Amino acid sequence: MELDEAGYALTGPVLADADCQQLVRLLAQPARFRATVDMARHRLGSGEYRYFDHPLPAPVRELRAAFYELLRPVALRWAARLGRAAPWPDTLDDWLATCHRAGQRKPTPLMLSYQAGDWNALHQDLYGDLVFPLQVVIGLDAPGSDYAGGEFLLVEQRARAQSRGTALALPRGHALLFTTRDRPVPSVRGWSATAVRHGVSTVRSGQRRTLGLIFHDAA
Repeated sequence: MELDEAGYALTGPVLADADCQQLVRLLAQPARFRATVDMARHRLGSGEYRYFDHPLPAPVRELRAAFYELLRPVALRWAARLGRAAPWPDTLDDWLATCHRAGQRKPTPLMLSYQAGDWNALHQDLYGDLVFPLQVVIGLDAPGSDYAGGEFLLVEQRARAQSRGTALALPRGHALLFTTRDRPVPSVRGWSATAVRHGVSTVRSGQRRTLGLIFHDAA
């Protein structure tokens, strides 16, 4: 499986163009969001992202639940390989209830918006002690026609070796599944964890917008 081999996998289309446009229109509805972050102000790059507030829009809620169900077996497999606890129950609702009991109550699905010259620094989306080991980003604009540049970046910090970087174009309506914090890789002792960070290269022209689905809520 590509997720096991590389720590990421690009799906086929999960949203039609009309669905992408519907999500983009949410950016004009500030009441939908609990927070807006200016990346330059916080030295996170350049651009803007907005965290949805409760109640999540139906498409966002449904996508988040469906991807959690898809990714949970991978999360359990990775935890077993690394000898870690696997606290993720069968459903997303039950997992979020666990997060909320631990004080992680703020919703984390978000919309990210980049203009020409914007970029996102390498980072990890960790919002508390409870973490789901995979997350999803869905392209809402078409690379090559709506914008140029803006490749999705993954940098894997390999043990006793130079880091490995990957740059991916994210087609409109397609989803990229990727590592949140680290992933198991084969080692002489069986399995070891290798850390991964992600970001976005500089957008050279146009406008690039994406939907991010993170499966643990924030403290």
